[in-house]
Amino acid sequence: MTTITVTVDSDGTDLDITVDDQGEGRPFLVLHGGAGPQTVSDFAGLLATHRPARVITPVHPGFGGTDRPDGLSDVPALAKVYGQLLEELDLTDVTVVGNSIGGWIAAEMALLRSDRISAVVLVNAVGIHVPAHPVADPATLTPAELSALAFHDPAKFAVDPSTFSEAQQAVAAANRAALQVYSGPHAMADPTLGERLAKVTHPVLVAWGESDQVVDTAYGMAYAAAIPGARFELLRGTGHMPQIENPQELLPVVWGFADSSIAEGVEG
Repeated sequence: MTTITVTVDSDGTDLDITVDDQGEGRPFLVLHGGAGPQTVSDFAGLLATHRPARVITPVHPGFGGTDRPDGLSDVPALAKVYGQLLEELDLTDVTVVGNSIGGWIAAEMALLRSDRISAVVLVNAVGIHVPAHPVADPATLTPAELSALAFHDPAKFAVDPSTFSEAQQAVAAANRAALQVYSGPHAMADPTLGERLAKVTHPVLVAWGESDQVVDTAYGMAYAAAIPGARFELLRGTGHMPQIENPQELLPVVWGFADSSIAEGVEG
């Protein structure tokens, strides 16, 4: 794996994006959630080593000790940044995979209608407003409360912040602050997104951990219903982060969908 810095244009300003680049083959852009880049790093490595895949994993500005410019303050803007990233890396036939707020970013990328993107996979994504099925707001929960909602088996996967070093605590605090900025004033949702998703033309798979209580299964099904032609697939024995709890189930789902989407594109 190589960690590189890619400079992109963000509303006329140069922005440095920290990117992990590994593997060879079909390109995947993997977007992490609010807990930080470490939540997708193992899955990215699994995809790169067990499939002929080149996996690009950026760190959202403001996460993982990186800087976030003041002007980069919402998910649509971040989606445009990653559209520029694909341009800078000259990638085509890219499958975009996003978890949680990374899924929200992926959904906004689908709305860019970039011809560099061949398919989008939303893994327990947030971002839409579903009446009676609100997104749990991390800002109002303790780490233990959030773990209980997020994991099928909290005892196995929960993280204890009291064991963090001072440096780790500082990064975690910065991650929370960046998440709050990007998620906006509506508690992890954009009231306009659900309606706008009707314009998506890329193939989309909505993959959902059935035990998720951060965003429940009904929320996931509503996400799929908002996107023309989207597939919905329920993942057993996992919660909000299937790439951590059950990567061996998620891997063939992601690869199979990317494979079928590219085949359909060639036939079309």
